[in-house]
Amino acid sequence: MIKVGIAGAAGYTAGELLRLLINHPETELVSAQSNSQKGKKISDIHTDLEGETDLCFDADLSKDCDVVFLCMGHGKSREFMETTDLGANTNVIDLSHDFRLADTCAWKNDEFIYGLPELNKDAVRSAKYIANPGCFATGIQLSMLPLAKAGKLGSNVHVHGVTGSTGAGQRPTGTTHFSWRDNNVSVYKAFGHQHVDEIVRSWQTAGEFENKLHFVPVRGNFSRGIFISAYTEFDGTTEEAHKLYSEFYEGHPFTIVSEKDVALKQAVNTNKCLINVKVYDGTLHVTAVIDNLLKGASGQALHNMNLMFGLEETLGLKLKPSAF
Repeated sequence: MIKVGIAGAAGYTAGELLRLLINHPETELVSAQSNSQKGKKISDIHTDLEGETDLCFDADLSKDCDVVFLCMGHGKSREFMETTDLGANTNVIDLSHDFRLADTCAWKNDEFIYGLPELNKDAVRSAKYIANPGCFATGIQLSMLPLAKAGKLGSNVHVHGVTGSTGAGQRPTGTTHFSWRDNNVSVYKAFGHQHVDEIVRSWQTAGEFENKLHFVPVRGNFSRGIFISAYTEFDGTTEEAHKLYSEFYEGHPFTIVSEKDVALKQAVNTNKCLINVKVYDGTLHVTAVIDNLLKGASGQALHNMNLMFGLEETLGLKLKPSAF
């Protein structure tokens, strides 16, 4: 059994990760660390786990871990790595943005590998440290990655993305609490979202991209999921685009290219990314849907763990979407 610990185990992404790990056939949860909830039962905070575990939050992370997931706020993971003795044989999967970019991924004598399996599967398999992609970054990258790999991403990319409120974290703020968010839609961080740099870097890694990504994020009036609508110039037909995408994602079990229009509910509560492509008079329009807490965070982190330890990559992630 793989002995697993979580640092920062009280938040939304950690709650999803706990649910997955408790039901994973090859893992043993040995430590769930939280400064704010130490000593309390995990199920008192993550109430969906009532009856699933009797474990309590630890003040300090156990050193008896084969892999540690870092589920703390942005900026906290690097501090944690600098101040915590994890042991020479402990692998790390970080869910913050602290190690995602080329100028931040270096760590002592090693580096954090960017954990987008559809881009870096082989590198993830041999990695000791993984930087898990951001939620918006995951959906947007996957929407254009086949074009980048084929050298067909030759013009600017325009993206409109709508995210659920859980993407903003557990602590309520002026624009995330229910009475403001319900029956409401608003734009935030237009053309300046923090995920743009990692998205562009991945497209450049896959192939070649020297143009601009114009990204407008939108707060949706729902809890979970991300809906991506992206478009760029394309010299070809819908059938050619569908073939290009289908062939690229062949062998990647969680990214499905559909001939039908995709909807958010098809992806919520799963580790899937569902994609549809259509060409309109020289413009390729891509729609993509993911669950921001699973494919965009904890599910993808567990996928990376499966690859890292040589397990079947879908293990513990065959989840059922909610149809109604």
